[in-house]
Amino acid sequence: MSSLPGQRAREWVDYHHERAAPSTYVFEFVWDHTAPAEGPFCTDVDGNVLMDMTGHVAAAPLGYNNPKLTERLAEFDLPDPAKIAGQDFYVASGPLDDHEYPAPADLMERLTDRSAHYGMDTVFLSNSGAEAVENAIKICYDHTEGQHAVTFEGAFHGRTLGALSLNRSKSVYRRDFPQISGVHEVPFCDDRACDADTCSCGFFAGDGSQLRRMIRPERGFVDPENLAYVILEPVQGEGGYRFPSDAFMSEVAALCDEHDLLLVADEIQSGVGRSGEFWASDHYPIEPDVIASAKGLRVGATIGRSDVFPEERSRLSSTWGAGDIVASCQGALTLDVIDDYDLMDNAVVTGRQFQESVRDADPEPVVDVRGKGLLLAVEFDTEERRDAVQQAAFKRGLLLLGCGEKTIRVLPPLDVTEREIFLAVDLLTDAIAEAA
Repeated sequence: MSSLPGQRAREWVDYHHERAAPSTYVFEFVWDHTAPAEGPFCTDVDGNVLMDMTGHVAAAPLGYNNPKLTERLAEFDLPDPAKIAGQDFYVASGPLDDHEYPAPADLMERLTDRSAHYGMDTVFLSNSGAEAVENAIKICYDHTEGQHAVTFEGAFHGRTLGALSLNRSKSVYRRDFPQISGVHEVPFCDDRACDADTCSCGFFAGDGSQLRRMIRPERGFVDPENLAYVILEPVQGEGGYRFPSDAFMSEVAALCDEHDLLLVADEIQSGVGRSGEFWASDHYPIEPDVIASAKGLRVGATIGRSDVFPEERSRLSSTWGAGDIVASCQGALTLDVIDDYDLMDNAVVTGRQFQESVRDADPEPVVDVRGKGLLLAVEFDTEERRDAVQQAAFKRGLLLLGCGEKTIRVLPPLDVTEREIFLAVDLLTDAIAEAA
């Protein structure tokens, strides 16, 4: 392996930035998509083979070139256009149509099947997670006619203006941008084992939770009759991979039930099997009314009950929504692979292996190792240490992403092997030793 980044990668990065707007670039790593890549392994433009434990921020649930997916896609005779105006026209599919490859309608059928335990039977497809959130909050405003909303400290829901109004993580995301009015925030649980008496985040205090006091009829400062929705990530992503306690989730569920509030679950990073359940919400005593999904799904999707969605034509629409033939096919086939090869079970086994292996190594600067399935996090004593570990891992060919203030998230492919987990842990612990 040459030093990272290599000479060619530096040249490509410089070339990219001649025209690209400033954005989030963690590494000077340039993937060569024409070179060998499979599972968690990929090749950069200098010929270096790296181990990718970022999962493209959970957008590549099967890693690189999973043969169970690529073999089917290789036979797909691509049409032109591969994207159509999908809410003006239809793509051929249906129960009476003998079609070999799944279309948008088939993807929607798979999603409602996996969400039926929440009573969900309706899907609106779009292009991205931010669009999925935008449409989720739009249908809630429409359904309730409420003008207020509740989000949580540390939340990240996307970068479009409506979604930005709900963010409570880094200030750079929404500073000086116009905001949706009436958005209130309460603390998000940061102790997965707490109860109301041991709460340390501030959600529970005094005679109940902050959310309960906020919406208490006649005595709170937000009328629950005027509250359009509560939105939360079942596991906070950008906020630091925070896994809430059952007590926290039970209180949210109870208040939504008592006041008939719509609960939106942002499953964009946590969903599609990564937690060991199809939805991370399935781990908790909540019943979302609307789910926003994307990333590993390959498209954006807003999923809910038909009675929540507007009945009026054109109230929701999108030129390309439901019209990306290839992405919808890929998303549907991805769900099939996850089911056919028991990858949610594999996520539970290998995720537990990762946590136990890091804990057994007992690196001194690590203050917590946590996760559900392959939603994994390693928290360090300081932000500087976290950043140093991330860079030391990169030098060893291990790609990792930070989140929160001092946490590294680890997102292996759902079909990762035990051997690959051991290799990743070895590289990580070596990086920690250097940073320490």
